[in-house]
Amino acid sequence: MNTRISSPVPLNSISPEPFEPRVFTDAVEAVDALTALYERNTGFLNEAFSALANGGPIEGRYRAFYPQVSMETTSFGHVDSRLSYGHVTSPGIYTTTITRPKLFRHYLKEQLALLMRNHQVPITVSESTTPIPLHFAFGEGAHVEASAGGLADMQLRDIFDTPDLTVTDDEIANGEYEPKPGEPHPLAPFTAQRIDYSLARLSHYTATSANHFQNFVLFTNYQFYVDEFCAYARQLMADGGSDYTAFVEPGNIITPAGQSAPTEGVSLGRLPQMPAYHLKKKAHAGITVINIGVGPSNAKTITDHVAVLRPHAWLMLGHCAGLRNSQRLGDYVLAHAYVREDHVLDDDLPVWVPIPALAEVQLALEDAVEEITGYEGFELKRIMRTGTVATIDNRNWELRDQRGPVKRLSQSRAIALDMESATIAANGFRFRVPYGTLLCVSDKPLHGELKLPGMATAFYKTQVSQHLQIGIRALEKLGAMPTEKLHSRKLRSFFETAFQ
Repeated sequence: MNTRISSPVPLNSISPEPFEPRVFTDAVEAVDALTALYERNTGFLNEAFSALANGGPIEGRYRAFYPQVSMETTSFGHVDSRLSYGHVTSPGIYTTTITRPKLFRHYLKEQLALLMRNHQVPITVSESTTPIPLHFAFGEGAHVEASAGGLADMQLRDIFDTPDLTVTDDEIANGEYEPKPGEPHPLAPFTAQRIDYSLARLSHYTATSANHFQNFVLFTNYQFYVDEFCAYARQLMADGGSDYTAFVEPGNIITPAGQSAPTEGVSLGRLPQMPAYHLKKKAHAGITVINIGVGPSNAKTITDHVAVLRPHAWLMLGHCAGLRNSQRLGDYVLAHAYVREDHVLDDDLPVWVPIPALAEVQLALEDAVEEITGYEGFELKRIMRTGTVATIDNRNWELRDQRGPVKRLSQSRAIALDMESATIAANGFRFRVPYGTLLCVSDKPLHGELKLPGMATAFYKTQVSQHLQIGIRALEKLGAMPTEKLHSRKLRSFFETAFQ
C-alpha cells in the first residue's frame, strides 16, 4: 500500500509597502517617524486579523515588522566620562528594535538626543527584520471574541507571526549577548519583543495600563501600605493635587487632581495578583506603588517586567524579622548590603556578584527618615539601623534546625531577614535601575518576640503611615535630582548599551 501525504503549499507573504530608511538629525522628528511606522505596521496586522475574523478569505501569510533605530560611529573618541549612558564606547553600528513609541516618546527623545549630541552623528529610522507578533499588535485593552479566537487556535501560526520565546530573553541586560561577525551591536538593553512581552504581563498582573506607570516605584508586600497610599492619594487629589495630576487604581480608575471621586475607569470584581496604584506627574515623574505579595518569585516576576519601562528608581518598603536583641518592634532597617538566599536569580546573576548600596538612594532614605520621624544624627540610631539584610525563600526557616542559618546570618553581620528585598535590589542591579530598601521590624523570632493579634493591629496603625510617608518623601527627593546624578556609573558593566 503506497499512501502519499501531500505537503501544505506555503502561503505568499503579504506585508505593507517597504519603508525606505530615513536619516535624522533631530530626535523629535526621528521619534515621529518611528511612531508613524509602528502605527502603520500594527494597523496592517489588526486590519488583516479583523477581516479574517469576519469571515474573509485567507490570501497569504500576513507579516509586518518592528521599526528600528540605528547609528554608526567610526571614532574611539571619548565623550563626557561622567555620563553613565547616552554614548557608545567603540566604533561600529548600533541598533535596536522599537515598540510602543507613543508610550516611550519622552524616553526615546532623550536617548536619541544624547546620542546625536555626544557622537555628532545622525540617527537612521528603518524597518527591522523582526516580525511583530499579532498578539502584541493588538495593543492594550483589545478584546478578541471567542469566535475569532477559535479561528486563531486552528491556523494562527500559519498566517500570522506569534511570540517567539526563543528570542525573547535577557541576554543583552545580563551581558551575555555576543553579536556574530558583521552583526550590529545592541543599542538598548531590551528588544521590542521582550518589551512587548513584559507590557502584556504588567497589564495582566497589575490591572493598570502601562501608560500610567511612573518612573519612581515603591514595592511592598502588605495591603496596609496600599490602603494608606490610596487614602493619601485621594486626599491629595481632593486638595488639588499639588504637583500630581491624577491618581490611578486597578481597572484604570482615574481620579484627576481637584476631584474627590473617580471620573473614569471600571471597578474590578476582584483585585489582580499584584495590584498597582499610580500617583501621576507630568513626564511619568510621579510614584507607582505595587503590592507584590510574598516571596522572592513574585519580587523577580514584577521587577522583570517593570524594568522595561526604564524607571529612575525603585524601593522596597516592607516588614522584616529583626535579628538583633537591641532592636525593637517598629524600628527601621536601612539595607546597605544583601545576603542572597532567595535563589530565583542565581541563573541570571551569580551570588558571587556583590550588590552595592547606592549612595544617592541611601542618603535620600536616611534624610527622609530624619524628616518624617524628627530624629537626627546620633539620635536616629534609636529607631534605625543600617546593615545587611538577608533574603530567603523559606518563610518558615525557623521551624527547621536553626544552627546552620543562624551561623550564616551571624557571620554575614545580618540585622534583618525578609523574602523580597535582595531580589528587588539584585534585579535593580541587573537592569541598571537604582534601588534601595527600608524595612520595618515586625517580629524577632530569634528572641521569642512574635506579634500577638492585638499587638499587630496597634503596630500596623502606628507604623505603616509613617513608613509609607518616608518612602514617598525619599522618592520625591530622588525625583528632584538630575538624572545624570541618580543614574550613576556604578551600575554599568564593561560593555554597555547606550540607552539608559
